[in-house]
This record gives sequence, C-alpha cells and structure tokens, in this order.
Amino acid sequence: MSLTMYGVGLDYPDGERTVTALDDVSLRVAPGELLAVTGPSGSGKSSLLAVASGLVRPTRGSISVGDSDVTDMSGRELSGLRLTRIGIVFQQPNLVGSLTAAEQLQVTEHMRGRSARKARDRAVQLLATVGLAGKQHRRPHRLSGGERQRVNIARALMGSPEVLLVDEPTSALDQERGARIVELLREVTSHYGIATVLVTHDTRHLSHTDRTVSIVDGRLSEADPHHED
Repeated sequence: MSLTMYGVGLDYPDGERTVTALDDVSLRVAPGELLAVTGPSGSGKSSLLAVASGLVRPTRGSISVGDSDVTDMSGRELSGLRLTRIGIVFQQPNLVGSLTAAEQLQVTEHMRGRSARKARDRAVQLLATVGLAGKQHRRPHRLSGGERQRVNIARALMGSPEVLLVDEPTSALDQERGARIVELLREVTSHYGIATVLVTHDTRHLSHTDRTVSIVDGRLSEADPHHED
C-alpha cells in the first residue's frame, strides 16, 4: 500500500503569530519505495513524520494509507492504524534495559491479538532478517549502537506495516554503521513491499534510496541524491 499526502499544511501558534511548519506538501510513496527527506534543522522534517503517522493532525490537506483517508480518523482509529499499518522507527531506539532483544519486539503483541508463541517466533524471525540471528536473548547493554538500531527497526516491522516512517536512524552512528542501517532499510523496504519515508540530515548514504526530496521552510522540492555534498 502507498502513502499519499496531498496539499498538507500544518500551522501552529507561536505567541501572537502563526508559524507554518508544512506548506502545501504533496507526495506519494509507492510500495517497495524508499524515499529520503532531507533538510536543515527546523525545516519541517519532524512535522512531516508527525502528520504522516497521525500523531499530529494537519491544518489542511489529506493523508491516505492505501485507499484509507486517515485525515479525519478518530484518535482510537489512528492508534489502531499505527498498531497495524504504520511502523515508526524513532531516532533513539529507547530499548527497555531489562528486556531481551526478542522481548523488545514482543511487548505489545498482545494488543495485536497474536499468541505469545507466534509473537516469539515472529520476533526471532525479524531479528534474523535484520542481521541479529542468535542475539535474541541479549539485553541492550550487550548490543552495539548499530545493533540496537536494528532492534528498533525490527520492532517497527512486527505489525507487518504497509508504511514505515524512519526518523534520523544514523544520527548516533559512525559512517560505516550508518551506511549499513540505510542498506538494511533498503532491503526490508523491498522485501516486504513497504512504502518507507526516511527523514535524515545525513546525505552520505542517499545513493541507497530510490528517491530524495528536500524540505526547506515546510516546502518540498525534488533533489538528486547522487549530487548531494
């Protein structure tokens, strides 16, 4: 399923004035496509992810996941959407120190109606997919920064999402580990046929993406990932 945003705007009050965080944003991300969104701090990247995930309602415009218009969904419906159709990879993995890698993935599976055994099997399978085979019993302190980010990605895939939203996944990693994470996102996007949006300020790894757009002052424009500095 695709992610489509059409004419999306987001305004918020700032004292006596109104700030426009997103200004007439339109884009479509196809199944199996990895789209990178670049831009400086304060350009609107985080706002774009927030409205795409339903965590913030846009001031105007429409957002669809597949054939479902999510713009006017209730809070409960949006929570269900994030649980079953949208995966979110946060900038910081925020793993629970007392849980193993597999348990990080299993912790919300009862909300999806999956049995404990099926959840455990699914977690082990996904950890292997992201390159952590045999490490499902390790707790965060026994994982490297790159491995913790891989757990973060696997956790977002647990609900078999149609859309994957990824926030600055390489910000705390060196160049080599960052490249491996973006390569992994490329692989899972293609393998599972997910529409993936990768927000990043790091332009070193954009050659692994299918398409790049730039956002400045809340407005999108096409960019060429092979000519970024």
